[in-house]
Amino acid sequence: MKINWGTGIVIAFIAFISFIMYFVISMNTNSKYDHDLVTEDYYKQELEFQNEIDKESNSKHLVENISWKKTTDGIHIIFPASLKKENITGKVFLYRPSNKQFDFEIPISLSNNNLLIPDKRLLDGRWNIKVNWQYNGKSYLYKKEILY
Repeated sequence: MKINWGTGIVIAFIAFISFIMYFVISMNTNSKYDHDLVTEDYYKQELEFQNEIDKESNSKHLVENISWKKTTDGIHIIFPASLKKENITGKVFLYRPSNKQFDFEIPISLSNNNLLIPDKRLLDGRWNIKVNWQYNGKSYLYKKEILY
């Protein structure tokens, strides 16, 4: 049987559509390709975005901001030495972009203006760290993308 150009075009279209359908179905059914929203309460957090901007602005006006360093024990978050550690309160939230099951939040409890996030809680790779803290009634926010 001889295939003319019209039949060839139809076969090419069917092959292309079959490939696309296979690709779409495999992407939707394979759990390896699941991508969740950043947070479950996305719209609520969007409304609070101006508060975050104000807190970050407060942080930028500090003489010395929070810093961090990776050690063998984990991540040390270093608060400014000029602040009294007793007056610092808040929470540290670590977000793992690749898997939300590894996200966690810890309260701030300082020793010598340092906070240690233990190595056993952290996997190698990218983390987003968000330190939401208060000092003498004023709120501050520190955000950073880190590689551990």
